[in-house]
Amino acid sequence: MRKPSPEQSGIRIAHIGIAVEGLNESVSFYRDILGLADVPLADSDGAKIVGLAAGPSLVELLEADQPDSPIAKFIAKRGPGIHHVCFAVDDLDATLERCRAAGIRLIDQTPRTGADGKRIAFLHPSSTAGVLLELTEH
Repeated sequence: MRKPSPEQSGIRIAHIGIAVEGLNESVSFYRDILGLADVPLADSDGAKIVGLAAGPSLVELLEADQPDSPIAKFIAKRGPGIHHVCFAVDDLDATLERCRAAGIRLIDQTPRTGADGKRIAFLHPSSTAGVLLELTEH
């Protein structure tokens, strides 16, 4: 197993974003069957968001509230499912700079404010083995 470098020791999965067609139908499984607790989150990027605690990480259920939103486009193209994985990093600006230096395609060239009020930036799936990745700060 590869040992993390000191600057990467604080990296963890912050949340997994799951695109759903209907929050009411989807949230009951996570809340009532699995027993995940609600975590208040603001809606963002044309999506209604329900946050649920899964240990130190979150599950974000994302329902499009605008027909041209990223979630609506995702569901139209691929159907419901995992939309993105978010990693919390110690220094978002330094991580984005390492991505740029490595030729990683950035969706967000500079950080912006995400649903939980933290700074975020997305990396394009064409540079990350087909997975939409979000980066945020602890």
